[in-house]
Amino acid sequence: MALQEKTADKLDISGVMAWLAEAGLIGYDADALLEEFSQRLVKAGIPLLRSHAAFNTLHPQFRAFSHTWRRNHGLVDMMAVSHDTLVKDEWLQSPFYYMLSNEVHRLRCQIDRPRPDLDFPVFEEFRQEGATDWYGRAIPFGWRNAANPADAVDASDQDVGLVCSWVSDTPGGFSPEHISVLDSLLPFFALAVKATTTYQMARSILITYLGRDAGSRVMSGKVHRGSVESMPAVLLLSDLRGFTRLADTTPVDDLVGMLDDYLEIMCDPVHARGGQALKFLGDGLLATFDLRDAREADVCRTALDAAEDIRRRIAEYNRARASASKPYMDLDLALHMGEVLYGNVGSSERLEFTIIGPAVNETARIEAMCQTLDTNLLISEAFADSAVHCGARLESLGVHPLRGVKREQELFTLRQAAPPGSR
Repeated sequence: MALQEKTADKLDISGVMAWLAEAGLIGYDADALLEEFSQRLVKAGIPLLRSHAAFNTLHPQFRAFSHTWRRNHGLVDMMAVSHDTLVKDEWLQSPFYYMLSNEVHRLRCQIDRPRPDLDFPVFEEFRQEGATDWYGRAIPFGWRNAANPADAVDASDQDVGLVCSWVSDTPGGFSPEHISVLDSLLPFFALAVKATTTYQMARSILITYLGRDAGSRVMSGKVHRGSVESMPAVLLLSDLRGFTRLADTTPVDDLVGMLDDYLEIMCDPVHARGGQALKFLGDGLLATFDLRDAREADVCRTALDAAEDIRRRIAEYNRARASASKPYMDLDLALHMGEVLYGNVGSSERLEFTIIGPAVNETARIEAMCQTLDTNLLISEAFADSAVHCGARLESLGVHPLRGVKREQELFTLRQAAPPGSR
């Protein structure tokens, strides 16, 4: 009878291995992966009460994600750890911290018969739930990342990868066979987690550095140099005044923090209205609003709303800095529209997914006229002609020559006065 049960377990485990391989290839989300893997372990005869998996990642906002599953409840906790999260005593007193600090890749703690040197505060919570055994694994992914001192693990390079724990509530805890099964399956689980998180990290990084549309296009395989397409778009170009002067007199940390604040103020209204922050130009932004699947008048109104929102937020931010006796900068904006070439441009080893063409150059020339015309928002003739819903909001500033552009253009600004404190 025992031999038959053991054979059945082996068959179940073989099925779990095959499923993990398929799940990694398909790209299961990590939370769904942990949930179904835990359920399959239970069906295979592993007496699980609780499972937990955490992994580090490359993300502009978060450095790690964790997921917790409980029998009869499914996924009960999903947490993202931000880069600025302070180290808590809960982490410093955890078994995972002990494992990583001491480079221990396997740790088993029988919760119902604790050893004084391996009894962690979290185990008391588990004991109250009837837990008897805890088994933890740390499985490197092969990524060597310099440890952040704020992580308070140690000062050496870390390759954390995946940390996971498995809790049983059966009398006596996990049997040697249970531990053997876990050890056999966990590398496959880690590989599946790595497969899906690697793809998600690559996509996140590309979107962060290239923009949502450009990043998605690169991920879909549009990476051939010279591969561009013509695209009608509204262009928004912004540039901070006085940045070079402040850079010479402001401490580096303060300067970078202030610049980040300004760039976020520029980007948020664009993203909120479906535009793409395509490229940072030092202390400025080049953004686009795609015209291919929308009416020009509607997109122009949306882009103008974004520009007004940016000006309002800049004014509020500058007032706050001025009241705190901190330096601040004015922002110039230009709105234009036209055909651009959108795609891969560069050398064979260094490409950039960007836009080029006369419309881009004209937008830059229009923005450069802001100081000359004593305004912080200029709108092109082409934009004004298409913005039929916004005619009452615009005021002509006359016809002006643009450097490097053959034809003089009529330029516009908003009819109402500039927001208080914006200049």
